[in-house]
Amino acid sequence: MIVISTTTALLAGGVLALLVAGAGWALFAGLAMRGTARAGQAEGARVAALLGAAPVQAAIVRGDGRIELPPRVTDWLGLRGEARYLTDLTGPDEGLLPADGAELAAAVNAAQRAGKPFRIMVSARGAADRLVVSGVRAPEALLAPGGVVLWFADQSDSEREIERLTEGGADLHEAFEALAGLIEAAPMPMWYRNRDLALTMVNSAYVSAVEAPDARATIDRGLELVEASGMGGPLANAAIARETGRPQMAAVPATIGGARRTLRIYDVPLPTGGVAGFAIDIDELEQARSGIKRFAEAQRAMLDRLSAGVAQFAPDRSLAFCNQPFRRIFAMRDEWLRDRPEFDRVLERMREAKRLPEVRDFPAWKAERRDWFLSAAEQEEAWHLPGGVHLRVVAQPLPDGGLLAIFEDRTEQVQLASARDTLLRVRTATFDNLFEALGVFAADGRLQTWNQKFRTLWGFDEDLLASHPRVDALAKAAAAKLDNPQRAGMLGDLVRSATVDRLNRAGRFTFADGRQFEFAAVPLPDGNALFTMFDVTDSRRMERALRDRNEALEEADRVKTQFVANMSYELRTPLTSIKGFAEMLHGGYAGALSDTATGYAEAILSSVERLSMLVDDVLDLTRDDAAAARERVDLEMLAGGAAQTAAPEAQAKRITLAVEVLGAAGTVTGDGERLRQAVEHLLSHAIAATPRGGRVLLHVDGDARAARIVVSDNGPGMSKAEAARAFDRFATHGIARDGERALGLGLPLAKRFVEAHGGSIALVSEPGAGTLVTIELPR
Repeated sequence: MIVISTTTALLAGGVLALLVAGAGWALFAGLAMRGTARAGQAEGARVAALLGAAPVQAAIVRGDGRIELPPRVTDWLGLRGEARYLTDLTGPDEGLLPADGAELAAAVNAAQRAGKPFRIMVSARGAADRLVVSGVRAPEALLAPGGVVLWFADQSDSEREIERLTEGGADLHEAFEALAGLIEAAPMPMWYRNRDLALTMVNSAYVSAVEAPDARATIDRGLELVEASGMGGPLANAAIARETGRPQMAAVPATIGGARRTLRIYDVPLPTGGVAGFAIDIDELEQARSGIKRFAEAQRAMLDRLSAGVAQFAPDRSLAFCNQPFRRIFAMRDEWLRDRPEFDRVLERMREAKRLPEVRDFPAWKAERRDWFLSAAEQEEAWHLPGGVHLRVVAQPLPDGGLLAIFEDRTEQVQLASARDTLLRVRTATFDNLFEALGVFAADGRLQTWNQKFRTLWGFDEDLLASHPRVDALAKAAAAKLDNPQRAGMLGDLVRSATVDRLNRAGRFTFADGRQFEFAAVPLPDGNALFTMFDVTDSRRMERALRDRNEALEEADRVKTQFVANMSYELRTPLTSIKGFAEMLHGGYAGALSDTATGYAEAILSSVERLSMLVDDVLDLTRDDAAAARERVDLEMLAGGAAQTAAPEAQAKRITLAVEVLGAAGTVTGDGERLRQAVEHLLSHAIAATPRGGRVLLHVDGDARAARIVVSDNGPGMSKAEAARAFDRFATHGIARDGERALGLGLPLAKRFVEAHGGSIALVSEPGAGTLVTIELPR
């Protein structure tokens, strides 16, 4: 499109006016010679025709105001009749607008008097077009003294084009100003280079980046954003963009504000032959990418240390990563995994290695597992593999379309669950053969477990017990057995006290036949209550006989003597028998045993050994430590001996047992055997509560006032309730339920031994943060 400026249009109009003026002069000269030569008439007619068709029409205003107006001008002005005077150009409803007519009359008057040329724009009534009227004093050759020649030209199209171009130029200028403002306000450096690739424009961000005072100084000094060294310098990509006509991009280092940054430089060729450029700071992006890469590497390194197998599949279902346990579980070779096999091939290789469940329709089974990629939630399955291997499989779809599969080997857990069931059966058999009557009540007061002694002692019907009745119903059925039926309600009170209030309650029942039984209600860690009854008829008779002879002495020593006698004769004798018979069975004296029977015998021996240790602990609790030996005890040797005793138990669970004895530990005065047992009990308690692969620390230090022994572990810790009853003499022993920690009698014994030496013991524990027990012994 050709753009015509306003000045050019005016020059063209002037040249056209001169041409028309020349043509008019020739016309009037021809008219003057019309009477002298007949040949000139034809030429004059031709010139008149040309003037009539010209875009500029001439009119003469004589000195008396008469006007000679061409027909075309009459049409342009919309006059219905012939105009004879200049004033006729403005009529009431035709001709020029009154204002334009007055302006034209004033301009003609000025031209007549002072010879001043003029050029004005006028409009006719009811017409959208505007006319250009140019006036000069009439030359003498026109024989119109005092007259003025008026040139009328219809330049409406030219004016409209000029207005359109003017408005377009203004819009372009406004757009340019807006674009320049945007570039100036841009937070990224931007610049423009001419054909010679010299800087001609930069924005404020560029000036700030090169630390220049202003844009002019930046351009004059030719300060470049990028260093001149390497990759052809800062003009290399700009030159390539100029030559090829294609944008260029490069990531280069730069120093901005005294800091080393990474910039992505864009050079864009322009139709003018110059090159525009801008730079984006991608330093944080590069650091983020590097951080993500390091995180991925750390995550994969961590996954390699997990015991569960982990496999990650890409969106194209190829194997992107697998850890070492996965390769071990499914016997995958490294060279085969380097080819990034697809999901289907991995399943087929698992099947070849007999690491998949046996299925009839393997293609259909494989297609169902392939749907894991399209699942909206994670999928979990249990795989039972040949050889007794149990796997827990969790398939988690990834947001990018991939899949994360986790294979957890639960074979050991299943085996432990089986062993637990066996122990429960052994416990039931043991309960049924105890001399005590046992009943376990749930938190809602219903009978859960009982032994045969409990049923036969009260004479309960088997069907009644099988319905797990509430304690109130049992109390009604048992009332007839008591010498005072009203005391049967104590059964309900005892159970509620143990389950709701978590209190130990004990007492005595007298049956209608004269037998006497001691009972106790003990809260269990799982919220249940253990109700026990023991026949003390003979003991009561003996007690009455002894009371007759020495009532005061019997009252002072009754509890301890009764407890020791019961534990010694009522527990050790059957335990010894059980242990002897079990050893004979295990040794094959009764014939060869099957593997299952051998396992039962070993379980019985283990339980008997455990019960024997409990009996020893209980006996230790009943001993009088007042007469204990007093000697200087070296704490370093004491710690070493206790750690050596606990080492086999720690090694069996692969627990790291660390011993730290500082030089300030020194010695204390006391019974070395009792202090060593106290430390051993603390170590045994810590090892029992620490999971496999954990860590137990024995630390000894002190000062001039006291010595300090600390035993800590990184096990699951204890709740406040467990910690509060940790040193209770009746704390639970063995495996705790509902995630609670097994307490045993070790802590009560340790507390007893320490307090007998005038020391103190404290326990600090939180769930998930391990346990720390501190002993302080005076010098």
